[in-house]
Amino acid sequence: MNEHVRDSGPGRTYDVVLFGATGFVGTLTAEYLAVHAPAGCRWALAGRDLGRLERLRERLAALNPACAGLPLLRAEATDARAVRELAAATRVLATTVGPYVWYGAELVAACAEAGTDYLDLTGEPEFVDRTYVAHDARARETGARLVHACGFDSIPADLGAYFTVNRLPAGVPLRVDGFMSGSGIASGGTLASALTALGRGPQTLAAARTRRLHEPRLHGRSVRVPVGAPRFSRETGTWALPLPTLDPRVVARSAAALERYGPDFRYRHYASVRHLPVAVGGTAALGAAVALAQVPAARRWLMGRWEPGSGPDAERRARSWFTVRFVGEGGGHRVFTEVSGGDPGYGETAKMLAESALCLAYDALPDRSGQLTTAVAMGDALLDRLQKAGIRFRVADSR
Repeated sequence: MNEHVRDSGPGRTYDVVLFGATGFVGTLTAEYLAVHAPAGCRWALAGRDLGRLERLRERLAALNPACAGLPLLRAEATDARAVRELAAATRVLATTVGPYVWYGAELVAACAEAGTDYLDLTGEPEFVDRTYVAHDARARETGARLVHACGFDSIPADLGAYFTVNRLPAGVPLRVDGFMSGSGIASGGTLASALTALGRGPQTLAAARTRRLHEPRLHGRSVRVPVGAPRFSRETGTWALPLPTLDPRVVARSAAALERYGPDFRYRHYASVRHLPVAVGGTAALGAAVALAQVPAARRWLMGRWEPGSGPDAERRARSWFTVRFVGEGGGHRVFTEVSGGDPGYGETAKMLAESALCLAYDALPDRSGQLTTAVAMGDALLDRLQKAGIRFRVADSR
């Protein structure tokens, strides 16, 4: 595998631009960068409201006086010209502005054309599939790395499965199950993205079908991500409910790209619930949310319950947590691993996005381009960064 450190970006003004910096997760990401970006990092804040950017810069300067001079870049996500200028000015562009199916197209197109690395927090399968069809080929030509789902969607599942696979024998069929548990409250932006994705079932299916027509098929290997049936998991001592999120698709794409996942790889993804009544209630609530999301008026009403840019306060985030437990099997071996951390949707997501941006900007990485997963684009380098940042990846004892 050829590896290289990305050059200093001749002609590029910035190493990292954070777009959507004044939103809820954007602000948390900016605060993380203010404290943890290395000396000499050329980074900037971008968004549509210059006044809000100025107020955010003042807030960051209180954390780190060096941020008093942070550049502020004004651009609308739907303004193709402004976004092209933004992408051309930086080596890495990270965006927190969703729903991405509405506000992500111009940004990712501009990055693919400019050879700029792109990161987002999407959990929207339709957007990811449309991006692949429209921009993967061009990104491969320009050297751009288009990396979606760089937060709680879907780093714990993707890098957790990667961590697990690397503790199993090579060259044999592998089976990995992931069991996710945690606590937290959704922000207005997260709710809007989730309801938008749930309400676009036909468009999501159509985008997936179109992607399959363009995506090369695996030869001599197989990768499967079946939706498992609800069951009691003896391995975790909890009820396991299938989670049909973006996560298993991301794991599958990592497995398809990396031969280390073996000749025959299967991954199943579950929510882990201790008590049966909670499991039944959660299933019913999810079904109700899917049904309501199909009705435009109901979807708008639900979105209106939370203001965009709002989210849980610091005290509530401090009490939030997540754990993803993996059970991996292959070649006569069995391993239990675990990924865990604090507030999944916001504090840890901001950390994951920021560290991913710094990883792309500064670390020695595989020489790959196009639409990539976090495991394929950054792998061990990002795993090391996240562990140092306090997200735990460990081999666990069996129950």
